[in-house]
Amino acid sequence: MSHFAAAVTRGSKSWAAAELDLSGVADVEEITERLRDIDPDAVVSLLFVESDDAYLVILRLDDGEDLRIFGSDSVFAAESRLGAILLGDIEEQVSEIVDEEVDTDDEDEDRPSAEPDIEPVGDPELLADLGLPGGRLLELCAQEGMLPADLTAEICQAIGAGDEIEELREA
Repeated sequence: MSHFAAAVTRGSKSWAAAELDLSGVADVEEITERLRDIDPDAVVSLLFVESDDAYLVILRLDDGEDLRIFGSDSVFAAESRLGAILLGDIEEQVSEIVDEEVDTDDEDEDRPSAEPDIEPVGDPELLADLGLPGGRLLELCAQEGMLPADLTAEICQAIGAGDEIEELREA
């Protein structure tokens, strides 16, 4: 399986993005250490791991501590070694999109249809304080045709790091 890992960190004033090499990692603690090493003084450190145009995992550290993880689909843990490392210890399955957190205008007909076969896991609220409520994150993951790279771009745009992730991809 091919993957891309982007670390997005926020210091006291701005966001920065860097690619993170995950080759040879043995466990989630080693991934966490590599994320901390990107910017040891970061207030918020996020890691977006995209795999095979099918899966996205987001890791979050606040002040280098308190690891929180969200995965777009639990199947990733069964299909790859990296998926098992990232999602293997997560037992909390996300049951459904929380309707009151999603903007529900009368534009329901214009919404892309949702992919019913995904099984998100972890903490969908890990980006809520940054401007992306859990319901919106789940909705994005369920959109048909949405690739992990699209998800990462959309999420980073919502939290204010869109330019940084775009520059990283173009580099």
